[in-house]
Amino acid sequence: MSTLRTALLTDHYELTMVSAALRDGTADRRCVFEVFSRRLPAGRRYGVVAGTGRLIELIREFRFDEAEVEFLLRTGVVDEQAAAWLRDYRFTGDIDGYAEGELFFPNSPVLTVSGGFAECVVLETLVLSVLNHDSAVAAAAARMVTAARGRTLIEMGGRRAHEAAAVAAARAAYLAGFSFTSNLEAGRRYGIPTAGTAAHAFTLLHDDERAAFASQVAKLGKNTTLLVDTYDISQGIRNAIAVAGPDLRAIRIDSGDLAVIAQQSRELLDSLGATETKIIVSGDLDEYAIAALAAEPVDMYGAGTAVVTGSGAPTVGLVYKLVEVEGRPVVKRSEQKATIGGRKTAVRRHKPTGTATEEVIVPQGVPERQANDRLLQRRYVVAGEPVELPTLPESREHLRECLISIPWEGLKLSGGDPAIPVTVVPAE
Repeated sequence: MSTLRTALLTDHYELTMVSAALRDGTADRRCVFEVFSRRLPAGRRYGVVAGTGRLIELIREFRFDEAEVEFLLRTGVVDEQAAAWLRDYRFTGDIDGYAEGELFFPNSPVLTVSGGFAECVVLETLVLSVLNHDSAVAAAAARMVTAARGRTLIEMGGRRAHEAAAVAAARAAYLAGFSFTSNLEAGRRYGIPTAGTAAHAFTLLHDDERAAFASQVAKLGKNTTLLVDTYDISQGIRNAIAVAGPDLRAIRIDSGDLAVIAQQSRELLDSLGATETKIIVSGDLDEYAIAALAAEPVDMYGAGTAVVTGSGAPTVGLVYKLVEVEGRPVVKRSEQKATIGGRKTAVRRHKPTGTATEEVIVPQGVPERQANDRLLQRRYVVAGEPVELPTLPESREHLRECLISIPWEGLKLSGGDPAIPVTVVPAE
């Protein structure tokens, strides 16, 4: 079975540009590329930067081995000159950007990559594939966290995504505030708490529901969750309490009209003396379904498909554009896809109370600092060497603080303007 290599996670035209630039002598021109989004996905009021920690590790490992170079030569993607360059490839430039867990808005310079043209352009596809995917998942997950109003969320979307994307999605959901994932590889790789008990198949395996519950409780104890909707939910709850007793930790419901069923289940559990038994609901939940259950007696949500697919916005539209060559701003002027030339610096303005009021972006300069301003960019890579990165829990806390800082209107699930305005100061 072949292994997917990082160096070939790129588009054909990146390497044809490298070949041509090496031949005409422009490959080493000092350039600045920026990652930004021209607009937020429909209905979204903020974006969430996610995947940066993963990306920096991938760039650290970005190498072309001999088999890959031979493939590129054999298929005519590169010539001998470019092949020699690829064999020695190491990124030696600088990378700056918004902290992972930071909010972004239209034109926010989320990531800045600077170095020789060739060494930067070859990273374009990798950068965008990581950041567009992870940021889409994190934004959807953050909206679900807001809708849950402090209740626990479990990510369980691994079966609805590519196996590698599932792990990345679990990481992004945890960054956004989910408490658990069902994905064991995400638990191993990133230290995310994992959770899960049994599926309907386990109940169907046994001669009856009580036998299945008894087996699970015998193995896991009463501090477990019993899935009660394989047959009749009310009888399932009665069977669960009959087997485990009133101190059963939780039941899970995966189908039906969850608002009505949650109320009925709570009443039934209380009548059976299981007043502390929690109710977990799952089954194609998105932020709107979670918000609709806010007034119901639900203690925990399990969300899958909507999380790993960005809840209708599977990409956040980030692009990777050249904005400066040898210190000279360059501008793409095509209609609908124009760019703003020059390397950008960004600050977030706040009231004394901490509420964010505006994002200010300055091309080719530094914003005049005001009280309560916060610089948004930090160093990730210096001369090819990664600097110490925040931990995933630290980035998770940073996002929590960012969401607290935006005006409450910006947290609404309905469509509208970005949570705060963005001002791009004209270059002098």
